[in-house]
Amino acid sequence: MIIVKNIQFSCNIKTAGSLKEFNFRKLQNTTEPIYQIDVSDERGNRHFFSMQLDGSDWKIRGALVAHWIVTAEPLLHEAIEQQEIQIG
Repeated sequence: MIIVKNIQFSCNIKTAGSLKEFNFRKLQNTTEPIYQIDVSDERGNRHFFSMQLDGSDWKIRGALVAHWIVTAEPLLHEAIEQQEIQIG
């Protein structure tokens, strides 16, 4: 029997002048590492997008996302990198 860990975490990141809680979930059944991320805006609307490892950087992949999410991409990369170090 193979046991696959479910990896989920949340972190607060300041973007567009306010603190937002980003929720991360790592997909396990993919050939390349992918994190699905969701965050809510000031109006309570949920924004869903994915980040994929591109070389040595985690990049937002294939989705049209709000500008305030794109500006947070380096901080999202750091959060994922820290998590990846912890899980080894």
